[in-house]
Amino acid sequence: MANSKKKPDPARKLVAENRKARFNFEILDTFEAGLVLQGTEVKSLRNGEANIAESYVSEENGEIWLINSHIPEYLEANRFNHQPRRPRKLLLHKREMAKMAQSADRDGMTLVPLKLYFNDRGRAKLEVAIARGKKLHDKRESSKQRDWNRQKARLIREHG
Repeated sequence: MANSKKKPDPARKLVAENRKARFNFEILDTFEAGLVLQGTEVKSLRNGEANIAESYVSEENGEIWLINSHIPEYLEANRFNHQPRRPRKLLLHKREMAKMAQSADRDGMTLVPLKLYFNDRGRAKLEVAIARGKKLHDKRESSKQRDWNRQKARLIREHG
């Protein structure tokens, strides 16, 4: 009989995660998008170096772009290196682009990058979310709920 537990796939390697996004935003819908990258950017990502915490997604001229993400220079590339904070085009289907652009135009909605990873085929992918910003009282409620869940799990573990 096969083992029922699923092992983490080594091919699907997480490179960067925007951990604050789930705290600051209410996630409504997510999309997986490809990225247009240069060779040195891919090598730098394979080293596990990237930061999408301060980045955002924007629609310009019918195309979706990842702005302000930081992929550091690949040290062995010398003069053929890329710019670390250049805008990167996202690859999506037309219907997905239209839905994202339409939701970004709505009041209070924004496009937030969540994760940057390599899929099982070895392609760099970005998980983008359509999100709504949380108010301060919503953030407080989220942290109270998270603390209560931790405390509940601790009590269950101790008292069995």
